[in-house]
Amino acid sequence: MKHEAEPPPLLARIPADINQPDKIAYGLSFRQLLIVALTGGIAAAVYYLFHQLLPIVILAAILLPLIALGIAIALGRRDGLSLDRFALAAVLFARTSKRLVAAPDGVTEPPRWCRLRGRLPAPLRLPVRAIRTDGALELADGGVAVLVETGTLSFHLRTTGEQAALVSGFGRWLNSLEAPVQLLARARPADLSDLIQAVEAQAEVLPHPALAQAAREHAAYLAELNTSRELLTRQVLVVLRDQAASGRGRRSVRRDTSAAVVLRRAAEAERALASLGVTTRVLAADEATHTLTECLDPGARHPAGQALPDELTSTRSTS
Repeated sequence: MKHEAEPPPLLARIPADINQPDKIAYGLSFRQLLIVALTGGIAAAVYYLFHQLLPIVILAAILLPLIALGIAIALGRRDGLSLDRFALAAVLFARTSKRLVAAPDGVTEPPRWCRLRGRLPAPLRLPVRAIRTDGALELADGGVAVLVETGTLSFHLRTTGEQAALVSGFGRWLNSLEAPVQLLARARPADLSDLIQAVEAQAEVLPHPALAQAAREHAAYLAELNTSRELLTRQVLVVLRDQAASGRGRRSVRRDTSAAVVLRRAAEAERALASLGVTTRVLAADEATHTLTECLDPGARHPAGQALPDELTSTRSTS
């Protein structure tokens, strides 16, 4: 009897998560143990002070919800955050102003004779300070990042062995990373108007009438598809970041060094992902600007090629 070879497992082992806190005891981190200890201490203090004054039923009605709340905060998670950090973020969000304006120098206070109803808007602090010509993003906290756009693969159309090879190759790239990397996959609306115009313009110069007719029919099909369906396109971005080293020296020199580091990491990622058949490229300055604009204002139309505030938009020649 012939025994079929078992397919290789689609598994890539990653040694550890460097952002995961260390477990101190009973599978709990120091923060979780501290929350549980504080909850137990408060419950024990309440019982010690009031066990002779209140019936046990009332004490249980007070202490059991308190203990359950402490355990839920220590062990629960929401959107990738622990419940205590999630609650802190919710409180900070509730206290911050929801109206933000572009004011790099801060919002000017009104004169004393002016009665203000409500709160003043807060200045808008964007995380990106500037975009360099080589595509590197200078961040407001002093770091530098680059956006690398990658292609996609048809994973399910491959054999089991090819799938295992892709998974192991991607795992090797993840294991080779020496700094945190963010993988962002987003869907955005697709507009075929430019493609339709290009096909119609090309149909006028085709050498044979049959080819021109086929091109016009294809343009008509694209036009019907563009108006009758909500088309989406997928974009996968790899965000590489480097924190500029603090210390003496000019800030511009430190930023140039960090930009060279992240661009080198982008080149290494390009070589590693090319072995899997994934094409990558670093977004240039205008492409990075367009991508960030779409992320900040999704759903709106943002035509590419917008001029920067200090760029010349028109010239006049005299003869």
